[in-house]
Amino acid sequence: MSVPTAQHPRTAVITGADSGIGRGTAVRLARAGLDVGITWHGDLQGAEETAEEVRAHGQRAEVAHMDLTRLPEAADVIDELADRLGRVDVLVNNAGTGTATPFLDLKLSDVREVLDIDLVGPFLCGQRAARHMIRQGDGGRIVNVTSVHEHQPRVGAAPYCAAKGGLGLLTQVMALELAEHNITVNSVAPGEIATPMTGQEDTDVTGERRPGVPLGRPGDAREVAAVIAFLCGPDSSYVTGASWAVDGGMLRMGPQAGSHLTGDDWRRP
Repeated sequence: MSVPTAQHPRTAVITGADSGIGRGTAVRLARAGLDVGITWHGDLQGAEETAEEVRAHGQRAEVAHMDLTRLPEAADVIDELADRLGRVDVLVNNAGTGTATPFLDLKLSDVREVLDIDLVGPFLCGQRAARHMIRQGDGGRIVNVTSVHEHQPRVGAAPYCAAKGGLGLLTQVMALELAEHNITVNSVAPGEIATPMTGQEDTDVTGERRPGVPLGRPGDAREVAAVIAFLCGPDSSYVTGASWAVDGGMLRMGPQAGSHLTGDDWRRP
């Protein structure tokens, strides 16, 4: 029995690619030979630096501003970048935000903002990208960057957990409905990663101690990018509807324990 020919994507759009996981993914995909569309919200300089890294690998980079609090028009950026790149084979929904507010103190406006950026925005961007992929006729890849909080809760993060949990199930529905078009849809669920969002930009993760994480340290954005790149490439042609945790084993401990344990006593019975 022959194996179906795997798709070789040529272009990718990555939201929130001005730093962290988004930047790492853009560079990793450029190394794999993809042209990259980069969106940014608050850091144009960071987005331009990402673009320069992409171009340094011999690939084309296009940069566009995206504000996912302005829906539905923010999703127009996916169409814009698809036009500028000539097509879109890969979408990585990476842009996100969160809160550190107790449930009883949350304002409705804060909840809505997190849900728009972390759930409704990826929903609309996924629709736009999938429509391009279907018109192109040769499949595609969509990766939704969620969090370990797609699977388990965290105190102070009610809207974030609700959005990421919703995005995880949205990923599964998208995978079912888009499979007939040879579009795979998966989620990647990072744990604590050294990025600006966690206040650890440019941190050497090997020098950081995290007793409550089995691997004993935070993750590097490039470690997440490597998994995303696999899911965007031809070697993952039979992988869809799955959630890939990149968390150093944190989910086995529970994210709350993983970030709050201060010693290694748990390692022994």
